[in-house]
Amino acid sequence: MKKGGVRYKVPLRRRREGKTNYSLRYKLVISGKPRFVVRKTNKYISIQVIKFDIDGDKVIAAAHSKELSKVFSWKGYWKNSCAAYLTGYLAALRAKQKGIKEAILDIGLQQPIRGSRVFASLKGAIDAGLKIPHGEDILPPEERVNCKTISEWASELKEKDPEYYKRQFSAQLQRLPPEELAKHFLEVLDRIKKQPVDVPKENVELGEK
Repeated sequence: MKKGGVRYKVPLRRRREGKTNYSLRYKLVISGKPRFVVRKTNKYISIQVIKFDIDGDKVIAAAHSKELSKVFSWKGYWKNSCAAYLTGYLAALRAKQKGIKEAILDIGLQQPIRGSRVFASLKGAIDAGLKIPHGEDILPPEERVNCKTISEWASELKEKDPEYYKRQFSAQLQRLPPEELAKHFLEVLDRIKKQPVDVPKENVELGEK
């Protein structure tokens, strides 16, 4: 006999693959608000502001952490809390340009860990002026999202253990000394505020290469 008997229904493909929680998605959709969708990979942060439509979801605005380097001359990593904050800020500004004033956070199947990169993106969106329901205790502290924590630790490590400093920041040192990231963060944030325009994907090269 087949699993579950004659009344057994095969779960939807994305549920079988562990990609979509449909009960959670339903709750987000019935809110009537656009979804601020945050996803992360091993290298990047990707954000979309999506409106539900009977014919399929409509992407209103989007931002990708790879854009930070390609468009705004970001010299830090693409996946840390600083990059997540900047990507969230950029996505929110673009959404506001399209008339979106509020949204609801959609983190998919990711674990809601307090102060994580997902909530660094949320903090960026909120600081950009997008209204998203949240609890203040889930947001990372200011010094984490503005790279101050990294810069201060790098400065201390450089003085105490230069060799470990070089090993720890070997990739970052090829672009910018890590102790300068806090200042650099503010410069990039200012560029985003001045020109948060959408950039054609072919000019950003968003692939994993």
